[in-house]
Amino acid sequence: MYNILLHTHSGLRWLVLIALIVALFQTFSRRGTTGSIMETKSVLFTFILTHIQLLVGLILYFISPKVVFGANTMSDSLFRFFTVEHLVGMLIAIVLITLGYSKAKKAEKPFNKAFNYYIAAFILILLSIPWPFRELGAGWF
Repeated sequence: MYNILLHTHSGLRWLVLIALIVALFQTFSRRGTTGSIMETKSVLFTFILTHIQLLVGLILYFISPKVVFGANTMSDSLFRFFTVEHLVGMLIAIVLITLGYSKAKKAEKPFNKAFNYYIAAFILILLSIPWPFRELGAGWF
């Protein structure tokens, strides 16, 4: 079960990143205009995908052998990353996406709001992903 969830979480990463990039392009191209944020379905699709990713990630968090609560957790870079850094970074990014989507629904210039929150979330997500070059034992997929 762990391997299935891990591959699902890793595969969903790419869908989230693609959806987020599409949402950023669409909101950036409409910055300064009025209208409804629902004109760009990619913003909603990104919101939904990140929350699905959160659910899978939370399940993984509690069953992963890389998440360890012990005396040596903070001194081991692998355990610290998966126990603290990845979780905190991704939770903040998902909160930013949620705030961006909900504030954009009520804003006069919704594309500005969505873009500002989504770009901050995008940067946090890129920093919090266990890329293979970070030597944290994770692959590209």
